[in-house]
Amino acid sequence: MLNIFKKQFKIPVSATAVCCIASSLVAFESRADSIHEALADGKAMVDFRFRYEGVEQDNALSDADALTFRTRVGYKSGSYEGFSFMVELEDNRIALGQDDFTVGPAGFNPGIYSVIADPEFTELDQGYLQYKKDAVTVKLGRQVIALDGQRFIGHVGWRQDRQTFDAATVIVKPSKELSVQYSYIDQRNRIFGEFADLDAKDHLLNVSYATEMGKLTAYAYLLEVDNGVPNALDTYGASFQGSMKLDDAAISYHAEYATQTSETSTTDFSAGYLSLQVGATISGITAKLGYESLGSDEGQFGFATPLATLHKFNGWSDQFLGTPAQGLVDTSFSLSGKGLGGKWLAVYHQFDADEATATIDDLGSEINVQYTTTFAKKYGFGIKYAAYSGESGRVDADKLWLWLSTKF
Repeated sequence: MLNIFKKQFKIPVSATAVCCIASSLVAFESRADSIHEALADGKAMVDFRFRYEGVEQDNALSDADALTFRTRVGYKSGSYEGFSFMVELEDNRIALGQDDFTVGPAGFNPGIYSVIADPEFTELDQGYLQYKKDAVTVKLGRQVIALDGQRFIGHVGWRQDRQTFDAATVIVKPSKELSVQYSYIDQRNRIFGEFADLDAKDHLLNVSYATEMGKLTAYAYLLEVDNGVPNALDTYGASFQGSMKLDDAAISYHAEYATQTSETSTTDFSAGYLSLQVGATISGITAKLGYESLGSDEGQFGFATPLATLHKFNGWSDQFLGTPAQGLVDTSFSLSGKGLGGKWLAVYHQFDADEATATIDDLGSEINVQYTTTFAKKYGFGIKYAAYSGESGRVDADKLWLWLSTKF
């Protein structure tokens, strides 16, 4: 009976198996073609920057000079069923032996020269898997996270090694006006190669809503270095920024306020943050007036923004990468425009303590000037200068940069 059963069903079963195998092969071939197309639709990227930086300070350290060449190469795939990936490598080399500078965290020439934070390194800059479908984007891996104007969370792209994060990010955009982003960070990849990266337990929540007058943003940044020691730094804030036309002028405006608490096993501080800025563009010239206060808790703690693109704020000489315990008030005025085939910018800063003491009040002033241009459609050139005049025991500092860059 069993033999008869086998004989009766031998052809149908074989045919079914062949059909299943054929269908699987067709499906696999279809998927393989789609994956191949996603890879073929990807984009390779190359970015070069050759830069000179010089630093002179009125202290015991020798003047610093650095000539470095940064290379960034990467590949971003096309999308397959919503999935894509990106891999990017970054490398920085000292050029022509010009290495008279100090990078403390990297152990390079410690205590000899003024600091230029561009050590030699080769590392994975970005490497993440992304899923994007409709209003939802999920990103897992090493990535750039830059929120709003990068005052709190940024990539520090000015340095040769930009800041990235090992993180999981979810972005939801249910409408054109509303955007919600949450990131969990478990490692901060800082600007010193791999020499000073930090394990972390950071939570970033940013919600923005676009209106006709501008964009309203609310955020909560809960930061903690994962070193087994209590060190919570929690910031809650909101901002509003926008622009409008007024006769022949374009008016821009920005207002932001935040509160911050810093808790360790032995301390508990709180401070406030306030930023106001108004600008006007007339006949191609833009003028901006700014006021920024990073508050103090009775002269014991200054409002901190450790994940910010700090070079962008409070003067290019980087005198205030860490907020003084007395806090910092930065009143600034800038002019910018186009000329000589490029763009120019000039900024003046006046620095004061938020909570003055008998010896610390006026924190100095700074002048920044910059000119950038593009030539041959593919190359960028820039020159930049910062002059800081110190007060309240702070020394004068001058910095100069020249750079040439291209990317494709």
